[in-house]
Amino acid sequence: MFRRGDDNGEEESTVVLLNPHLSELNGDILYHLGLGTKTHDLVKMFGDVKFVCMGGAPKRMEHFAKYILTELKDKLPPGTKFQDMQEHSYRYSMYKVGPILSISHGIGVPSLQILLHEIIKLMYYAKVKNPVFFRIGTCGGIGIKAGSVVVSKGAVNEMIEPYYEQIVLGVKMQRSAKLDQDLAQELLSLSEPDDGFDLISGQTMCSYDFYEGQGRCDGAFCYFSEGAKQEYLKKLHDAGVRNIEMEATCFSALTNLANIKAAIVCVAFLNRFEGDQVCPPKNVLSQWEVRPQQIVARYIKRHL
Repeated sequence: MFRRGDDNGEEESTVVLLNPHLSELNGDILYHLGLGTKTHDLVKMFGDVKFVCMGGAPKRMEHFAKYILTELKDKLPPGTKFQDMQEHSYRYSMYKVGPILSISHGIGVPSLQILLHEIIKLMYYAKVKNPVFFRIGTCGGIGIKAGSVVVSKGAVNEMIEPYYEQIVLGVKMQRSAKLDQDLAQELLSLSEPDDGFDLISGQTMCSYDFYEGQGRCDGAFCYFSEGAKQEYLKKLHDAGVRNIEMEATCFSALTNLANIKAAIVCVAFLNRFEGDQVCPPKNVLSQWEVRPQQIVARYIKRHL
């Protein structure tokens, strides 16, 4: 294991960077964030971060940051404001509210992976200690009611294997897609009687695609039957999978490699046993999107 340290030998962060080449750089440019170790005082800007919250859509993460500011105003340091950090970013939206970062990661593994590389390095360079990462998102449910919130026990790929696979220099690499079980259990304990939705745990299947990869029959192309789809969904359900999304294996594997405690909390927009299309009106989906945010906000409030 390689962990970069300061020139004086002190540890910069609890975050682990497994890359010896970084020590050879004369400054590191976090290109997609518009930040760099030579151009910005990253410790001053981000050294107080305790929680990093990620989601696909820029507007959702902007709303989450503003929601956090309102919800936790009594727990945040005096004078805490909503900071729009997009002036630095070339690709992702990023907002800061005291010790909380709220960032959009786009759709799917490739977009998320780029962000994770740079955010993990940012946490290290900012000397952040013990950050907690959350993916707050949406998903398709497997045998659960639409509007339910799933806290992931772990992540599996389309073959129901607990790995994140990537081709590196022509070689297939497998990385374990682990999540922190204590964190998941604590999130589950934050359910309240008047929430109005189910909070459940289960494995999360990660697909590289929204349509065929998730067994949908409504894409531009489909070469399997409705019966074959139902059989596959049942196989997932029997293996403990309760939702499908497009980032879980990558998020789990990379945070695990970096020694970062992490969790995935997603709301299900439909039960895939009942169909493929997302039918609820936009105002209902917008209300449902807040549900994972509520759970994560309760955790942050407890630990501030």
